Amino acid sequence: MIDAMTDASIASMSQAVVPPAVVGRAGSADASVGTDDVILDVRDLKTHFPVRRGVFSRVEGWVKAVDGVSFSIRRGRTLGLVGESGCGKTTVGRTILRLIEPTAGSVQFAGIDLLAQGRRQMRSLRRRIQIIFQDPVGSLNPRMTVGSIVGEALGVHKIAYGAERRRRVAELLTRCGLSPSHMGRYPHEFSGGQRQRIGIARALALNPDLIVCDEPVSALDVSIQSQILNLLRDLQREMGLSYLFIAHNLAVVEHFSDDVAVMYLGRIVEKAAAEEIYKNPKHPYTQALLAAIPEPDPSRRKALVTLKGEVPSPINPPKGCHFHPRCPLAIERCRQEVPTLIERAGCAAGHVSACHRSDEMRPSTFVEWVGNAGK
Repeated sequence: MIDAMTDASIASMSQAVVPPAVVGRAGSADASVGTDDVILDVRDLKTHFPVRRGVFSRVEGWVKAVDGVSFSIRRGRTLGLVGESGCGKTTVGRTILRLIEPTAGSVQFAGIDLLAQGRRQMRSLRRRIQIIFQDPVGSLNPRMTVGSIVGEALGVHKIAYGAERRRRVAELLTRCGLSPSHMGRYPHEFSGGQRQRIGIARALALNPDLIVCDEPVSALDVSIQSQILNLLRDLQREMGLSYLFIAHNLAVVEHFSDDVAVMYLGRIVEKAAAEEIYKNPKHPYTQALLAAIPEPDPSRRKALVTLKGEVPSPINPPKGCHFHPRCPLAIERCRQEVPTLIERAGCAAGHVSACHRSDEMRPSTFVEWVGNAGK
């Protein structure tokens, strides 16, 4: 629980100058919603880490883990943040929570500037913003019982003690599909799915408004993933929660998120309502991720199309469009000029992409170009 972390542990982290069917989404995005409905608004967020070398640890470069990210999340809705490993997704989530200090940008939570708050103010605000970590094993203290793990924040924030605390912990465990009898057991006595339920119960202990879900199902079996996703959806409906759902699997995000933002090398390259981005992707990287989703129906087998190469180093990112070294559609303009994240022709309202050739893109363009190149 981030609320239960000591000041020293937080400071040590801040070193920066397809699953079974899941309950359906709440609906598509509405670009006309006013600012009063926005719970989180992130603008031009940057998190750069220094690269130090030599005896005197001189700064010789910067890792641009997050490089100008902007998005917003409305109350009671879910934004899926997707991309390959190393693109900066987790760093975005931890920077929003101030577990990592940003280099620049703005983070507004319910009208409060999080980056302007001191440590004491942030400690109070973390009652309203929680996180579910990716690793259900490493995120739980093996020396603490389940009751102590889930109820720790209630004591830290002086909300409940003794019998009242035990009662609240029992309610949280029951709500997350566990038994109150588990309170006296230790994390190693549970399966991976059960450990993640403990992590979810811990995140719910302070009745937050926003939860950052940092790949909460990536370490779980496919059969367990749908159970956890359905639990998160049910809790959202019951409690009016908002989620920033970080994942690398677009098949998972499709069934869970209302809106989707695709990240590549520290930047958002496309953002739209979930239905729109799957129906009409306008960035070749988005199309590449969609093409990589396995087809579970043998009668609808599709040609295997893979994205060549690795994500470039964020220490020395490519000039122009960061994706151009791996993009089969790249032209000279892509190598020289950074594309702007804007609405393109033929897209629904709120559908933005950062590609010089977006106006030429059809949903099958990437697959066609890669297929022709291989002939």
